[in-house]
Amino acid sequence: MSITRRLFGGAALAALALTGGAATAQDDPVRIALVAKALGIGFFEAAAEGAQEAADELGNVELIYTGPTDTTAEGQIEVINSLIAQQVDAIAISANDTDALVPALQRAMDRGITVISWDSGVAPEGREMHLNPSSNPLIGNMILRLAADELPEGGQVAVLSASATATNQNIWIEEMMNVLPDYPGIEVVATVYGDDLADKSYREAQGLMQTYPDLDAIIAPTSVGIVAAAQAVVDAGKVGEVNVTGLGLPSEMAGAIESGASQSFAIWNPIDLGYSATWLAYQLATDAATAEPGAEIEMGRMGTLTLDENNEGAMADPFVYDESNIADFVDVF
Repeated sequence: MSITRRLFGGAALAALALTGGAATAQDDPVRIALVAKALGIGFFEAAAEGAQEAADELGNVELIYTGPTDTTAEGQIEVINSLIAQQVDAIAISANDTDALVPALQRAMDRGITVISWDSGVAPEGREMHLNPSSNPLIGNMILRLAADELPEGGQVAVLSASATATNQNIWIEEMMNVLPDYPGIEVVATVYGDDLADKSYREAQGLMQTYPDLDAIIAPTSVGIVAAAQAVVDAGKVGEVNVTGLGLPSEMAGAIESGASQSFAIWNPIDLGYSATWLAYQLATDAATAEPGAEIEMGRMGTLTLDENNEGAMADPFVYDESNIADFVDVF
């Protein structure tokens, strides 16, 4: 296998290539680019590990793990244009904006490049298929349930999201609001955005606690925001008053569980997600499968993905982590 890591920022390009494994003996490896929302985020680093695992299994693969330096559509468009110039075989992208990336990705498809989205989706006209980490309704219900389970008498909750244009965040929040009537006494008082930046997310969490002194919970469906919010609760001396929950990584949330700032949180395994996305991109790029409604596409140890009428499929249910099990996963991701 050949792994290439690329960092894009303005006009700068830094690349490091490592080679080895079965694919080096073959002349024409399938070049698959796994594009993160931004580099340096634990969730996407873990996804890249899974992608590498899939590439090792598949053998004839050159994996390029890349992304912009910040969570903007403009940064990802620059990345996409560079990948088009490199004539990669497939692009698997977690989108910072559902619509803004479409023209660039259409140019990629026009040049014969397979395009799929994963984690955070691209509008249908900009990709062949989308891999949801789980079912959107299940995720929306889960993040609200985790807050409500600690508030049997009801209470005030607020949402700390990533960017205002993040496709997956917006869908999950919408699904959460759809099931709000199932949780009597729970009031969602605000939604704020930390742009998946730790310092901004921290400030937004501080602002929520100052604006809503009776706030009982912060729901952060973002691995960056949930850690920042938990730290803000600790620093504000509100452990036991404000519970932080949502979607996070065990390795990053262990301290919050130990301190009591978070009682529980959920996440699918990002290693599995990167693994699945790479398998799917490979299947489509090699014409071993076609993205169409009802298609069943193999994704290695994760089984088979079935596409719906929108060419979307769900990988797995979210999993809940708390003090009873987090120690088992801290060293995994």
